[in-house]
Amino acid sequence: MQNQFSRTQLLLGAEAMDKLKTARVAIFGIGGVGGYVVEALARAGVGHFDLIDDDVVCLTNINRQIHATIKTVGHPKVEAGKERILLINPHAEVETHQTFFLPDTKDQFDFTKYDYVVDAVDTVTAKLLIIEEAQKAGVPVISCMGCGNRVDPSKLEITDIYKTVKDPLSKVMRRELKKRGVKKCTVLYSTETALSPIEDPEISCREHCVCPPNSPRSCNDRRAIPASSPFVPPAAGLMIASKVAMDLIGFDHVAREKEDLEKKLKKRELFRTGRALREKLKDA
Repeated sequence: MQNQFSRTQLLLGAEAMDKLKTARVAIFGIGGVGGYVVEALARAGVGHFDLIDDDVVCLTNINRQIHATIKTVGHPKVEAGKERILLINPHAEVETHQTFFLPDTKDQFDFTKYDYVVDAVDTVTAKLLIIEEAQKAGVPVISCMGCGNRVDPSKLEITDIYKTVKDPLSKVMRRELKKRGVKKCTVLYSTETALSPIEDPEISCREHCVCPPNSPRSCNDRRAIPASSPFVPPAAGLMIASKVAMDLIGFDHVAREKEDLEKKLKKRELFRTGRALREKLKDA
């Protein structure tokens, strides 16, 4: 029977869709990157989500965050994300955690329940802890490095943290993970050199903060406020979601290409055999 995931099933198969349906993915950080991870995984058919973020939607999020609209300003990001998931798949199970993941809140989370963990938070302390807790639980994790102050999504790559270059956040993460004995970690990062935000007092968040009254932090609480584009964070989220989904189903692209080629060759051979047989019968 046709459903909202039929076109994906035509590409991946019924067995893969069953795996996605039963998978549970935790996304830490439901912002420009994390929001698109949630969106794509929901549309791929993932059936169980944990959304973790303490923030609420701000007017300045609208340029890059899929759940951010004029209507959702002031709403908790995890609830906005949950609403979108259920509009796509009413049967999905979604647990929301409106909290900031740090050492004093980590005991609220059992990482062994997850099939995959996505780190899309901004702070180094939280990123390190998420990676450590996931690896301790034996759960695959992918961590997103810096996407702010960039405009070129073609510079995004998925690789191991120790193979990253040029990105300042990746450099810090490499150093800190090495200190903690973490030997490998899959990350998404950009090789694009980060640009410097233009200084414009008319739209300065420092001077004209528009954070909702219920926001856990104001612009004055932030050490730095990066510029952002509608191109890089969404593309990063979609790439991460693809990596997560393909890993969950054990997709082997090379093997699939080989299988497709063998089918085409077999079909071509049958066509040639049939044509030769028809010509033989015609001459008989």
